[in-house]
Amino acid sequence: MATQADALNAMLQNVPIGRLGRPEEIASAVLWLCSSEASFMVGHALAVDGGYTIR
Repeated sequence: MATQADALNAMLQNVPIGRLGRPEEIASAVLWLCSSEASFMVGHALAVDGGYTIR
């Protein structure tokens, strides 16, 4: 049976940046999306995943 550490290591092999995201990295993206700087951005999914979706 796989352990939690085994599952984490398997997942990290598919993340090009090689680590999990930190809460403040996710929060920064959310804050930017809520700001006036993102006012022209519509209809797009912003992936904050360390490159996981490109694998």
